[in-house]
Amino acid sequence: MSASERDETPARVTGAVSMRDLLASCAAADAVSTPPRAPVAETRRSEQPRKAA
Repeated sequence: MSASERDETPARVTGAVSMRDLLASCAAADAVSTPPRAPVAETRRSEQPRKAA
């Protein structure tokens, strides 16, 4: 292969992605595609004075 042919050949892209980037991408996609959760109803105890033991 001549030097001019090598210069015209496009560089190969490996497509390597780090595990950190992959996990961040998955977390972002999950956050965007998941509907918001309904608020959790808080169960409050009636405010009664505690009995002494």
